[in-house]
Amino acid sequence: MAIISTLLKRGIRLRESLEQEYSMPLELQRATLKKLLIKANRTAIATKYDFSAILRGFKLGNHEFYERYKAQVPIYDYNKIHAEWWHLLQEGKRDVTWPGEVRYFALSSGTSGATSKYIPITVDMVRAIRKTGVRQILSLSKYDLPDSLFTKGILMLGGSTDLEFNGTYFSGDLSGITAGRLPIWFQRFYKPGKKISRSKNWGEKLDQIVKKAPHWDIGIIVGVPAWLQILIEKIIEEYGVKNIHEIWPNLQIFVHGGVSFEPYKKGFEKLLGKPLIYIETYLASEGFLAFQALPDRKSMRLVLNNGIFHEFVPFTEENFDEEGNIRENANALKIDEVEEGVDYALLISTCAGAWRYLIGDVVKFVSKEESEIIITGRTKHYLSLCGEHLSVDNMNKAIELASEELNITIREFTVLGVPHKNLFAHHWFVGTSDDVDPDALKESLDSHLKDLNDDYGVERKHALKKVKVTVVPSSLFYEWMKLQGKEGGQNKFPRVLKGEKSTSWLEFMKSKDMIS
Repeated sequence: MAIISTLLKRGIRLRESLEQEYSMPLELQRATLKKLLIKANRTAIATKYDFSAILRGFKLGNHEFYERYKAQVPIYDYNKIHAEWWHLLQEGKRDVTWPGEVRYFALSSGTSGATSKYIPITVDMVRAIRKTGVRQILSLSKYDLPDSLFTKGILMLGGSTDLEFNGTYFSGDLSGITAGRLPIWFQRFYKPGKKISRSKNWGEKLDQIVKKAPHWDIGIIVGVPAWLQILIEKIIEEYGVKNIHEIWPNLQIFVHGGVSFEPYKKGFEKLLGKPLIYIETYLASEGFLAFQALPDRKSMRLVLNNGIFHEFVPFTEENFDEEGNIRENANALKIDEVEEGVDYALLISTCAGAWRYLIGDVVKFVSKEESEIIITGRTKHYLSLCGEHLSVDNMNKAIELASEELNITIREFTVLGVPHKNLFAHHWFVGTSDDVDPDALKESLDSHLKDLNDDYGVERKHALKKVKVTVVPSSLFYEWMKLQGKEGGQNKFPRVLKGEKSTSWLEFMKSKDMIS
Protein backbone atom coordinates (compact mmCIF):
# COMPACT_ATOMS: atom_id res chain seq x y z
CA MET A 1 0.00 0.00 0.00
CA ALA A 2 2.25 2.76 -1.29
CA ILE A 3 0.32 5.74 0.07
CA ILE A 4 -0.31 4.24 3.51
CA SER A 5 3.21 2.81 3.83
CA THR A 6 4.62 6.19 2.78
CA LEU A 7 2.68 7.85 5.58
CA LEU A 8 3.81 5.33 8.17
CA LYS A 9 7.45 5.51 7.07
CA ARG A 10 7.34 9.25 7.52
CA GLY A 11 6.24 8.82 11.12
CA ILE A 12 2.63 9.86 10.65
CA ARG A 13 0.71 7.92 13.26
CA LEU A 14 -2.85 6.98 13.95
CA ARG A 15 -2.60 8.63 17.36
CA GLU A 16 -5.31 11.25 16.80
CA SER A 17 -7.68 8.67 15.30
CA LEU A 18 -7.10 6.28 18.18
CA GLU A 19 -7.45 9.12 20.66
CA GLN A 20 -10.89 9.93 19.27
CA GLU A 21 -11.88 6.27 19.11
CA TYR A 22 -11.11 5.67 22.78
CA SER A 23 -12.08 9.00 24.37
CA MET A 24 -15.33 10.62 25.40
CA PRO A 25 -16.47 13.21 22.81
CA LEU A 26 -16.87 15.93 25.46
CA GLU A 27 -13.37 15.26 26.77
CA LEU A 28 -11.90 15.79 23.29
CA GLN A 29 -13.97 18.88 22.58
CA ARG A 30 -13.18 20.39 25.96
CA ALA A 31 -9.45 20.03 25.25
CA THR A 32 -9.88 21.41 21.73
CA LEU A 33 -11.66 24.57 22.86
CA LYS A 34 -9.08 25.09 25.59
CA LYS A 35 -6.24 24.93 23.03
CA LEU A 36 -8.04 27.36 20.72
CA LEU A 37 -8.67 29.88 23.50
CA ILE A 38 -5.08 29.68 24.77
CA LYS A 39 -3.63 30.12 21.25
CA ALA A 40 -5.88 33.13 20.53
CA ASN A 41 -5.64 34.69 24.00
CA ARG A 42 -3.65 37.74 22.82
CA THR A 43 -5.92 38.64 19.92
CA ALA A 44 -8.37 41.54 19.69
CA ILE A 45 -11.42 39.30 19.95
CA ALA A 46 -9.96 37.62 23.05
CA THR A 47 -9.59 41.00 24.71
CA LYS A 48 -13.17 42.02 23.94
CA TYR A 49 -14.72 38.79 25.20
CA ASP A 50 -12.22 38.07 28.00
CA PHE A 51 -10.94 34.68 26.92
CA SER A 52 -8.87 34.56 30.12
CA ALA A 53 -12.04 34.44 32.22
CA ILE A 54 -13.41 31.65 30.04
CA LEU A 55 -10.15 29.73 30.45
CA ARG A 56 -10.40 30.00 34.24
CA GLY A 57 -13.72 28.20 33.92
CA PHE A 58 -11.87 25.04 32.84
CA LYS A 59 -10.71 24.65 36.46
CA LEU A 60 -14.22 24.74 37.88
CA GLY A 61 -15.85 21.55 36.62
CA ASN A 62 -16.83 19.85 33.39
CA HIS A 63 -19.45 22.35 32.24
CA GLU A 64 -18.48 25.77 33.61
CA PHE A 65 -16.11 26.41 30.69
CA TYR A 66 -18.98 26.12 28.24
CA GLU A 67 -21.41 28.20 30.27
CA ARG A 68 -18.85 31.00 30.32
CA TYR A 69 -18.09 30.59 26.63
CA LYS A 70 -21.78 30.83 25.70
CA ALA A 71 -22.36 33.76 28.02
CA GLN A 72 -19.36 35.83 26.90
CA VAL A 73 -19.01 35.14 23.15
CA PRO A 74 -21.98 35.88 20.87
CA ILE A 75 -23.04 33.71 17.95
CA TYR A 76 -21.77 35.01 14.62
CA ASP A 77 -22.94 34.47 11.07
CA TYR A 78 -20.72 35.45 8.14
CA ASN A 79 -22.08 38.97 7.70
CA LYS A 80 -21.69 39.78 11.38
CA ILE A 81 -18.18 38.38 11.88
CA HIS A 82 -16.95 39.91 8.61
CA ALA A 83 -18.33 43.35 9.44
CA GLU A 84 -16.88 43.30 12.95
CA TRP A 85 -13.61 41.38 12.55
CA TRP A 86 -12.73 39.65 9.28
CA HIS A 87 -12.68 42.79 7.14
CA LEU A 88 -9.70 43.86 9.28
CA LEU A 89 -7.89 40.69 8.23
CA GLN A 90 -8.39 41.62 4.59
CA GLU A 91 -6.82 44.99 5.36
CA GLY A 92 -3.69 43.20 6.62
CA LYS A 93 -4.28 43.72 10.37
CA ARG A 94 -2.59 41.22 12.68
CA ASP A 95 -3.82 39.41 15.79
CA VAL A 96 -7.49 40.07 15.13
CA THR A 97 -9.28 36.74 15.58
CA TRP A 98 -6.18 34.49 15.37
CA PRO A 99 -2.49 35.17 16.06
CA GLY A 100 -0.52 36.77 13.24
CA GLU A 101 -1.81 37.89 9.87
CA VAL A 102 -3.98 35.99 7.43
CA ARG A 103 -2.57 35.70 3.92
CA TYR A 104 -5.16 33.39 2.36
CA PHE A 105 -8.93 33.58 1.99
CA ALA A 106 -11.13 30.82 0.61
CA LEU A 107 -13.96 32.01 -1.60
CA SER A 108 -17.05 30.08 -0.60
CA SER A 109 -19.55 28.98 -3.22
CA GLY A 110 -21.94 31.63 -1.90
CA THR A 111 -25.10 29.57 -2.45
CA SER A 112 -27.06 31.29 0.30
CA GLY A 113 -26.20 34.91 -0.36
CA ALA A 114 -25.70 37.13 -3.37
CA THR A 115 -21.90 37.21 -3.33
CA SER A 116 -18.93 35.05 -2.44
CA LYS A 117 -17.72 34.97 1.13
CA TYR A 118 -14.08 35.44 2.07
CA ILE A 119 -13.22 32.80 4.67
CA PRO A 120 -9.82 33.20 6.40
CA ILE A 121 -7.40 30.28 5.98
CA THR A 122 -4.54 30.29 8.47
CA VAL A 123 -1.37 28.20 8.51
CA ASP A 124 -2.87 26.29 11.45
CA MET A 125 -6.00 25.53 9.43
CA VAL A 126 -4.00 24.23 6.46
CA ARG A 127 -2.14 21.92 8.84
CA ALA A 128 -5.42 20.77 10.41
CA ILE A 129 -6.93 20.02 7.00
CA ARG A 130 -3.84 18.01 6.04
CA LYS A 131 -3.96 16.00 9.28
CA THR A 132 -7.62 15.14 8.83
CA GLY A 133 -6.94 14.27 5.20
CA VAL A 134 -4.26 11.84 6.33
CA ARG A 135 -6.69 10.31 8.83
CA GLN A 136 -9.18 9.75 6.02
CA ILE A 137 -6.53 8.11 3.82
CA LEU A 138 -5.49 5.85 6.68
CA SER A 139 -9.14 4.87 7.21
CA LEU A 140 -9.00 3.18 3.79
CA SER A 141 -7.08 0.37 5.49
CA LYS A 142 -10.47 -0.72 6.92
CA TYR A 143 -11.80 -1.41 3.42
CA ASP A 144 -11.24 -4.63 1.50
CA LEU A 145 -9.01 -3.11 -1.15
CA PRO A 146 -6.08 -4.52 -3.15
CA ASP A 147 -2.63 -3.25 -2.24
CA SER A 148 -2.17 -2.17 -5.86
CA LEU A 149 -4.84 0.54 -5.50
CA PHE A 150 -2.54 2.55 -3.26
CA THR A 151 0.04 2.89 -6.01
CA LYS A 152 -2.46 4.53 -8.37
CA GLY A 153 -3.11 8.18 -9.08
CA ILE A 154 -5.61 10.33 -7.22
CA LEU A 155 -7.51 12.79 -9.43
CA MET A 156 -8.64 15.81 -7.43
CA LEU A 157 -10.92 18.03 -9.48
CA GLY A 158 -10.83 21.42 -7.79
CA GLY A 159 -10.29 25.12 -8.23
CA SER A 160 -7.24 26.84 -9.67
CA THR A 161 -4.04 26.87 -7.64
CA ASP A 162 -3.15 30.15 -9.38
CA LEU A 163 -4.69 32.34 -6.70
CA GLU A 164 -5.70 35.97 -7.01
CA PHE A 165 -3.41 38.42 -5.18
CA ASN A 166 -4.44 41.99 -4.44
CA GLY A 167 -1.21 43.11 -2.81
CA THR A 168 -2.34 42.11 0.69
CA TYR A 169 -3.76 38.59 0.49
CA PHE A 170 -4.37 35.65 -1.84
CA SER A 171 -7.89 34.37 -2.56
CA GLY A 172 -9.43 31.42 -4.39
CA ASP A 173 -11.19 28.09 -3.87
CA LEU A 174 -10.13 26.18 -0.78
CA SER A 175 -9.28 23.27 -3.06
CA GLY A 176 -6.92 25.55 -4.97
CA ILE A 177 -5.28 26.85 -1.79
CA THR A 178 -4.70 23.38 -0.34
CA ALA A 179 -3.74 21.69 -3.63
CA GLY A 180 -1.07 24.32 -4.16
CA ARG A 181 0.48 23.33 -0.83
CA LEU A 182 0.36 19.56 -0.98
CA PRO A 183 3.10 17.76 0.97
CA ILE A 184 5.92 16.43 -1.20
CA TRP A 185 5.11 12.78 -0.40
CA PHE A 186 1.63 13.21 -1.88
CA GLN A 187 2.59 14.97 -5.11
CA ARG A 188 3.64 11.75 -6.87
CA PHE A 189 0.04 10.47 -6.57
CA TYR A 190 -1.73 13.77 -7.31
CA LYS A 191 -3.44 14.46 -10.64
CA PRO A 192 -3.99 16.58 -12.72
CA GLY A 193 -0.60 17.89 -11.59
CA LYS A 194 0.71 21.39 -10.98
CA LYS A 195 0.48 22.74 -14.53
CA ILE A 196 -3.15 21.85 -15.23
CA SER A 197 -4.26 22.68 -11.70
CA ARG A 198 -3.09 26.28 -12.21
CA SER A 199 -5.57 26.84 -15.04
CA LYS A 200 -8.25 29.41 -14.21
CA ASN A 201 -10.44 28.65 -17.21
CA TRP A 202 -12.68 25.79 -16.13
CA GLY A 203 -13.50 24.65 -19.68
CA GLU A 204 -9.85 24.62 -20.67
CA LYS A 205 -8.94 22.72 -17.50
CA LEU A 206 -11.46 19.99 -18.29
CA ASP A 207 -10.17 19.77 -21.87
CA GLN A 208 -6.58 19.42 -20.65
CA ILE A 209 -7.59 16.63 -18.26
CA VAL A 210 -9.49 14.86 -21.06
CA LYS A 211 -6.35 14.99 -23.22
CA LYS A 212 -4.18 13.51 -20.46
CA ALA A 213 -6.73 10.96 -19.19
CA PRO A 214 -5.47 7.89 -21.13
CA HIS A 215 -1.93 8.47 -19.83
CA TRP A 216 -2.95 8.29 -16.17
CA ASP A 217 -3.69 5.23 -14.04
CA ILE A 218 -6.35 6.64 -11.73
CA GLY A 219 -7.56 4.68 -8.69
CA ILE A 220 -9.36 7.40 -6.72
CA ILE A 221 -11.33 10.44 -7.85
CA VAL A 222 -12.17 13.35 -5.56
CA GLY A 223 -14.58 16.21 -6.19
CA VAL A 224 -18.10 17.60 -6.46
CA PRO A 225 -20.37 15.00 -8.17
CA ALA A 226 -21.81 17.28 -10.88
CA TRP A 227 -18.43 18.42 -12.21
CA LEU A 228 -16.84 14.97 -12.07
CA GLN A 229 -19.81 13.57 -13.98
CA ILE A 230 -19.35 16.22 -16.67
CA LEU A 231 -15.61 15.41 -16.87
CA ILE A 232 -16.19 11.65 -17.18
CA GLU A 233 -18.83 12.19 -19.87
CA LYS A 234 -16.30 14.27 -21.83
CA ILE A 235 -13.65 11.56 -21.55
CA ILE A 236 -16.07 8.83 -22.69
CA GLU A 237 -17.21 10.93 -25.64
CA GLU A 238 -13.67 11.92 -26.68
CA TYR A 239 -12.35 8.37 -26.84
CA GLY A 240 -15.52 6.62 -27.98
CA VAL A 241 -15.56 4.16 -25.09
CA LYS A 242 -18.55 2.67 -23.31
CA ASN A 243 -17.53 3.65 -19.78
CA ILE A 244 -14.75 5.29 -17.79
CA HIS A 245 -13.29 1.95 -16.72
CA GLU A 246 -12.11 1.39 -20.27
CA ILE A 247 -9.81 4.39 -19.70
CA TRP A 248 -9.14 3.91 -15.97
CA PRO A 249 -9.54 0.16 -15.28
CA ASN A 250 -8.24 0.52 -11.72
CA LEU A 251 -10.69 3.23 -10.66
CA GLN A 252 -12.29 2.01 -7.41
CA ILE A 253 -13.08 4.93 -5.10
CA PHE A 254 -15.03 8.16 -5.42
CA VAL A 255 -14.55 10.62 -2.55
CA HIS A 256 -17.28 13.24 -2.73
CA GLY A 257 -18.69 16.02 -0.61
CA GLY A 258 -20.52 19.31 -0.60
CA VAL A 259 -23.89 17.96 -1.73
CA SER A 260 -25.86 14.75 -1.35
CA PHE A 261 -24.71 12.19 -3.89
CA GLU A 262 -28.04 10.35 -4.08
CA PRO A 263 -29.66 12.54 -6.80
CA TYR A 264 -26.57 12.05 -8.99
CA LYS A 265 -26.00 8.34 -8.36
CA LYS A 266 -28.33 6.89 -11.01
CA GLY A 267 -26.83 8.97 -13.84
CA PHE A 268 -23.27 8.64 -12.56
CA GLU A 269 -23.36 4.85 -12.47
CA LYS A 270 -24.28 4.72 -16.16
CA LEU A 271 -20.74 5.94 -16.80
CA LEU A 272 -19.08 3.04 -14.97
CA GLY A 273 -18.01 -0.44 -16.03
CA LYS A 274 -17.99 -1.76 -12.47
CA PRO A 275 -19.13 -0.53 -9.06
CA LEU A 276 -17.21 2.10 -7.09
CA ILE A 277 -16.80 2.57 -3.38
CA TYR A 278 -18.36 5.92 -2.42
CA ILE A 279 -16.82 7.78 0.50
CA GLU A 280 -18.41 10.98 1.77
CA THR A 281 -16.41 13.82 3.20
CA TYR A 282 -17.33 17.09 4.95
CA LEU A 283 -14.65 19.54 3.87
CA ALA A 284 -16.07 23.06 3.93
CA SER A 285 -14.30 26.37 3.28
CA GLU A 286 -14.25 26.79 7.06
CA GLY A 287 -12.46 23.51 7.77
CA PHE A 288 -12.42 19.71 7.51
CA LEU A 289 -15.29 18.85 9.83
CA ALA A 290 -16.02 15.14 9.29
CA PHE A 291 -15.42 12.16 7.04
CA GLN A 292 -16.78 8.69 6.47
CA ALA A 293 -14.61 6.61 8.77
CA LEU A 294 -16.05 3.14 8.23
CA PRO A 295 -17.22 1.09 5.22
CA ASP A 296 -20.88 0.58 4.41
CA ARG A 297 -22.06 3.71 6.21
CA LYS A 298 -23.59 6.87 4.85
CA SER A 299 -22.75 8.78 8.02
CA MET A 300 -19.58 10.74 8.75
CA ARG A 301 -17.59 10.99 11.97
CA LEU A 302 -17.07 14.49 13.33
CA VAL A 303 -13.42 15.36 13.87
CA LEU A 304 -13.30 16.32 17.55
CA ASN A 305 -9.59 16.76 18.26
CA ASN A 306 -8.11 18.75 15.40
CA GLY A 307 -8.69 22.49 15.67
CA ILE A 308 -12.51 22.69 15.55
CA PHE A 309 -14.94 23.04 18.46
CA HIS A 310 -18.54 22.18 17.58
CA GLU A 311 -21.81 23.49 18.99
CA PHE A 312 -25.31 22.45 18.01
CA VAL A 313 -28.41 24.66 17.80
CA PRO A 314 -31.73 22.80 17.46
CA PHE A 315 -33.12 23.81 14.07
CA THR A 316 -36.50 24.97 15.36
CA GLU A 317 -38.71 28.04 15.10
CA GLU A 318 -37.58 29.02 18.59
CA ASN A 319 -34.00 29.37 17.36
CA PHE A 320 -34.44 30.43 13.69
CA ASP A 321 -36.78 32.77 11.87
CA GLU A 322 -38.70 31.91 8.70
CA GLU A 323 -35.74 33.00 6.51
CA GLY A 324 -33.31 30.72 8.31
CA ASN A 325 -31.61 33.50 10.28
CA ILE A 326 -30.54 32.56 13.78
CA ARG A 327 -32.38 34.35 16.58
CA GLU A 328 -30.46 36.46 19.09
CA ASN A 329 -31.09 34.19 22.07
CA ALA A 330 -30.76 30.86 20.26
CA ASN A 331 -29.97 27.94 22.56
CA ALA A 332 -26.74 26.12 21.69
CA LEU A 333 -25.68 22.73 23.02
CA LYS A 334 -22.32 21.01 23.38
CA ILE A 335 -21.72 17.53 22.05
CA ASP A 336 -22.76 15.59 25.16
CA GLU A 337 -26.18 17.31 25.13
CA VAL A 338 -27.32 16.38 21.63
CA GLU A 339 -29.86 13.70 20.74
CA GLU A 340 -29.94 11.31 17.83
CA GLY A 341 -32.44 12.01 15.04
CA VAL A 342 -32.74 15.77 15.71
CA ASP A 343 -31.79 18.48 13.22
CA TYR A 344 -29.10 20.85 14.49
CA ALA A 345 -27.55 23.92 12.91
CA LEU A 346 -23.80 23.76 13.38
CA LEU A 347 -21.67 26.39 15.10
CA ILE A 348 -17.89 26.08 14.89
CA SER A 349 -14.91 27.72 16.55
CA THR A 350 -11.70 27.08 14.64
CA CYS A 351 -7.96 27.55 14.32
CA ALA A 352 -8.70 29.97 11.47
CA GLY A 353 -10.27 32.50 13.82
CA ALA A 354 -13.96 31.62 13.50
CA TRP A 355 -15.75 31.89 16.85
CA ARG A 356 -19.22 30.46 17.48
CA TYR A 357 -19.65 30.74 13.73
CA LEU A 358 -22.88 29.61 12.06
CA ILE A 359 -21.53 27.62 9.12
CA GLY A 360 -25.00 27.29 7.59
CA ASP A 361 -25.26 23.49 7.53
CA VAL A 362 -27.88 21.41 9.33
CA VAL A 363 -26.79 18.01 10.62
CA LYS A 364 -28.40 15.06 12.36
CA PHE A 365 -26.69 12.55 14.66
CA VAL A 366 -27.19 8.92 13.69
CA SER A 367 -24.81 7.72 16.44
CA LYS A 368 -24.11 9.93 19.42
CA GLU A 369 -21.66 7.39 20.84
CA GLU A 370 -19.47 7.49 17.73
CA SER A 371 -20.20 11.16 16.85
CA GLU A 372 -21.54 10.06 13.46
CA ILE A 373 -23.64 12.59 11.54
CA ILE A 374 -25.37 13.12 8.24
CA ILE A 375 -25.93 16.51 6.62
CA THR A 376 -29.65 17.14 6.19
CA GLY A 377 -29.57 20.59 4.61
CA ARG A 378 -28.77 24.26 5.02
CA THR A 379 -30.30 26.77 7.40
CA LYS A 380 -31.41 28.89 4.44
CA HIS A 381 -31.94 26.09 1.93
CA TYR A 382 -35.26 24.86 3.20
CA LEU A 383 -38.82 25.83 2.50
CA SER A 384 -41.32 26.73 5.15
CA LEU A 385 -43.69 29.22 3.57
CA CYS A 386 -46.60 28.03 5.67
CA GLY A 387 -45.21 25.46 8.08
CA GLU A 388 -44.31 22.68 5.60
CA HIS A 389 -40.71 22.55 6.93
CA LEU A 390 -39.33 20.98 3.77
CA SER A 391 -35.62 20.17 4.14
CA VAL A 392 -32.99 19.53 1.50
CA ASP A 393 -32.83 15.99 2.83
CA ASN A 394 -36.53 15.55 1.98
CA MET A 395 -35.98 17.04 -1.48
CA ASN A 396 -32.99 14.81 -2.28
CA LYS A 397 -34.85 11.69 -1.22
CA ALA A 398 -37.97 12.62 -3.20
CA ILE A 399 -35.85 13.21 -6.32
CA GLU A 400 -34.14 9.85 -5.84
CA LEU A 401 -37.47 8.02 -5.42
CA ALA A 402 -39.11 9.82 -8.36
CA SER A 403 -36.10 9.00 -10.58
CA GLU A 404 -36.47 5.31 -9.76
CA GLU A 405 -40.24 5.32 -10.17
CA LEU A 406 -40.17 7.02 -13.58
CA ASN A 407 -36.85 5.45 -14.66
CA ILE A 408 -35.22 8.78 -15.47
CA THR A 409 -31.89 10.39 -14.63
CA ILE A 410 -32.12 13.78 -12.91
CA ARG A 411 -28.87 15.74 -13.01
CA GLU A 412 -29.84 18.89 -11.12
CA PHE A 413 -32.84 20.49 -9.45
CA THR A 414 -33.84 23.53 -7.46
CA VAL A 415 -37.03 24.66 -5.75
CA LEU A 416 -38.56 28.11 -5.30
CA GLY A 417 -41.28 29.14 -2.88
CA VAL A 418 -43.74 31.39 -4.71
CA PRO A 419 -47.11 33.04 -4.00
CA HIS A 420 -50.25 31.41 -5.39
CA LYS A 421 -53.29 33.69 -5.26
CA ASN A 422 -53.53 34.50 -1.56
CA LEU A 423 -51.59 31.41 -0.48
CA PHE A 424 -48.44 29.54 -1.53
CA ALA A 425 -46.86 27.18 -4.07
CA HIS A 426 -43.59 25.35 -4.74
CA HIS A 427 -42.01 25.64 -8.18
CA TRP A 428 -39.53 22.87 -9.01
CA PHE A 429 -37.02 23.17 -11.85
CA VAL A 430 -35.68 19.74 -12.74
CA GLY A 431 -32.72 19.11 -15.05
CA THR A 432 -32.84 15.96 -17.17
CA SER A 433 -32.25 14.94 -20.77
CA ASP A 434 -34.79 12.11 -20.51
CA ASP A 435 -38.29 12.36 -21.93
CA VAL A 436 -40.61 12.83 -18.97
CA ASP A 437 -44.11 14.19 -18.48
CA PRO A 438 -43.82 17.16 -16.07
CA ASP A 439 -47.23 16.34 -14.58
CA ALA A 440 -46.19 12.75 -13.87
CA LEU A 441 -42.97 14.00 -12.27
CA LYS A 442 -44.95 16.51 -10.22
CA GLU A 443 -47.32 13.82 -8.95
CA SER A 444 -44.43 11.53 -8.07
CA LEU A 445 -42.48 14.22 -6.18
CA ASP A 446 -45.57 15.47 -4.38
CA SER A 447 -46.61 11.97 -3.33
CA HIS A 448 -43.17 11.03 -2.01
CA LEU A 449 -42.84 14.30 -0.11
CA LYS A 450 -46.16 13.68 1.62
CA ASP A 451 -44.81 10.31 2.77
CA LEU A 452 -41.46 11.74 3.83
CA ASN A 453 -42.71 14.83 5.66
CA ASP A 454 -45.93 14.93 7.71
CA ASP A 455 -45.93 18.74 7.90
CA TYR A 456 -45.74 18.94 4.13
CA GLY A 457 -48.65 16.52 3.83
CA VAL A 458 -50.78 18.64 6.16
CA GLU A 459 -50.01 21.93 4.41
CA ARG A 460 -50.77 20.46 0.97
CA LYS A 461 -54.36 20.26 2.22
CA HIS A 462 -54.34 23.83 3.44
CA ALA A 463 -51.99 26.73 2.59
CA LEU A 464 -49.61 25.03 0.12
CA LYS A 465 -52.09 24.97 -2.74
CA LYS A 466 -49.96 24.14 -5.76
CA VAL A 467 -46.84 22.29 -6.85
CA LYS A 468 -45.41 23.08 -10.28
CA VAL A 469 -42.60 21.27 -12.13
CA THR A 470 -40.66 22.73 -15.05
CA VAL A 471 -38.33 20.30 -16.83
CA VAL A 472 -35.27 21.98 -18.34
CA PRO A 473 -31.99 20.82 -19.94
CA SER A 474 -29.35 20.14 -17.28
CA SER A 475 -26.90 22.34 -19.17
CA LEU A 476 -28.92 25.43 -18.23
CA PHE A 477 -28.11 24.92 -14.57
CA TYR A 478 -24.39 25.06 -15.33
CA GLU A 479 -24.83 27.96 -17.75
CA TRP A 480 -26.55 30.00 -15.04
CA MET A 481 -23.80 29.14 -12.56
CA LYS A 482 -21.22 30.36 -15.06
CA LEU A 483 -23.09 33.65 -15.34
CA GLN A 484 -22.94 33.91 -11.54
CA GLY A 485 -19.16 33.34 -11.63
CA LYS A 486 -19.65 29.94 -9.95
CA GLU A 487 -18.45 27.51 -12.58
CA GLY A 488 -16.48 24.45 -11.52
CA GLY A 489 -14.36 23.76 -8.46
CA GLN A 490 -16.29 23.51 -5.22
CA ASN A 491 -19.37 25.29 -6.54
CA LYS A 492 -22.73 23.55 -6.14
CA PHE A 493 -26.13 24.51 -7.44
CA PRO A 494 -28.36 25.62 -4.53
CA ARG A 495 -31.30 23.32 -3.90
CA VAL A 496 -33.47 26.24 -2.80
CA LEU A 497 -33.36 29.69 -4.39
CA LYS A 498 -34.48 32.74 -2.47
CA GLY A 499 -34.20 36.51 -2.79
CA GLU A 500 -31.88 37.91 -5.46
CA LYS A 501 -30.88 34.47 -6.71
CA SER A 502 -34.49 33.45 -7.16
CA THR A 503 -35.14 36.58 -9.23
CA SER A 504 -31.99 36.03 -11.29
CA TRP A 505 -32.91 32.40 -12.01
CA LEU A 506 -36.47 33.25 -13.07
CA GLU A 507 -35.21 35.95 -15.42
CA PHE A 508 -32.70 33.48 -16.86
CA MET A 509 -35.44 30.89 -17.37
CA LYS A 510 -37.58 33.47 -19.16
CA SER A 511 -34.67 34.40 -21.44
CA LYS A 512 -34.40 30.71 -22.40
CA ASP A 513 -38.18 30.44 -23.01
CA MET A 514 -38.50 27.86 -20.25
CA ILE A 515 -41.24 29.85 -18.51
CA SER A 516 -43.44 32.71 -19.58
